[in-house]
Amino acid sequence: MAAIVRDYEGGKPVAREVWTRLEGERCVLGEGPTYDRHSDTVWWFDILEKALFEHCFADGVTRRHILPELSSALARVDDNRQLLVTESGLYLRNVADGSLSLHRPLEADNLQTRSNDSRVHPSGAFWIGTMGKNAEEGAGSIYWYRRGEVRRLYSGITVTNAICFSPDGSVGYFTDTPTLQIMQVSLDPQTGLPVGEPSPFAAPSRDGEPDGAVIDAEGNLWVARWGGNGVEVYSPGGLLLRKIDLPAALTTCPAFVGPQADKLLVTSASIGVDPDSSDAASAGGVFMSDLGAPAGKLEPDVLID
Repeated sequence: MAAIVRDYEGGKPVAREVWTRLEGERCVLGEGPTYDRHSDTVWWFDILEKALFEHCFADGVTRRHILPELSSALARVDDNRQLLVTESGLYLRNVADGSLSLHRPLEADNLQTRSNDSRVHPSGAFWIGTMGKNAEEGAGSIYWYRRGEVRRLYSGITVTNAICFSPDGSVGYFTDTPTLQIMQVSLDPQTGLPVGEPSPFAAPSRDGEPDGAVIDAEGNLWVARWGGNGVEVYSPGGLLLRKIDLPAALTTCPAFVGPQADKLLVTSASIGVDPDSSDAASAGGVFMSDLGAPAGKLEPDVLID
């Protein structure tokens, strides 16, 4: 299956085709992809189906792991452990057998909310987003976690998304999706904690709502567009550089994959998609593209002690 990439030259889009497609199970709400370079494996979630997917590029096999509750993100701790973000807290997951043990509770007493978009800062800190299970207005927050400590950074957010960081860790990005506005904030590179107030980043796009995002090695921001059939790429200064059109309207989150971080994987959702629509067969799929773009940036391990 081909995707379309539009590079913006002189303000006008120039389209070209690139190869893309990763076979796997169809997700209701595919989210949270992350790549482990040590094992050449990509992981992602179907949040609503309480499932974690594991795709090992060496054998090309996709494995499905059933989870006990709604979960949305994970980070690598070491060769043997992952830190899993769920509706009730942070759990250590044993990679070998999938067993879970509670590390830190997070909104465990709030049955209205669940985890959502999350990402590891270059310092090893983990920014973790929550939201209402039915996207209740203002029910979500963004938390900072590092070496066992949890702090709430922002509250009153409806749908936390687009959490990502500049390569040097000095800038953080996030969005409350319904506002359409991605925000940026100065950070302490050594800790991943804010040192200023958030301000708008780039002009809001009319091509879908901002969902998950990643930053490449040059500091460009790649954001999936819920309802926008793809991913948009912005320069550090907020200039739209590229649009990647995919055959699924509800694109949710990108991740750089491969040892050189030179491929882009994108999850999507099938929730509420009209079965008679043109993209129904692709909705909920996972897509991968070799964009011929500058190398991406792989996530560091999270620091738990």
